[in-house]
Amino acid sequence: MSTNQFVADYQLNASKKIVYAYLSSASGLQEWFADVVRIDEDKNFIFNFDGEDHFAKQTTLKANLHIRWDFFDPKNPSNEKVSFIEFKLDEAELTHSLFLKVIDQSNFYTLDELDGIWEGLISRLKQIIGG
Repeated sequence: MSTNQFVADYQLNASKKIVYAYLSSASGLQEWFADVVRIDEDKNFIFNFDGEDHFAKQTTLKANLHIRWDFFDPKNPSNEKVSFIEFKLDEAELTHSLFLKVIDQSNFYTLDELDGIWEGLISRLKQIIGG
């Protein structure tokens, strides 16, 4: 199974602090990213899409800047990570425009499928934050 890495930048019209809350918290992610987001006793995030759970460890967390989840199989947690999702926030110095960089490394979707998925997700996020 091949792994695809999707990378895209999206301009958002909101503050870093507001956007970061939607990227880093279970309640924020549940509003736009997944059907349900839970955190288990080991602080793993459980993202539910279409009735299927996907487990991830939060491996990078820099307040208002950067967050990353590495997905894993809970039945085989020692298996090397293959899939991850990473969000990076960057503000242009000159224009003060906020950009969200999405990096999605997946072995389940093609790059074209990922492009469509992320366009829909970011559109939903923009509706929620007003940006």
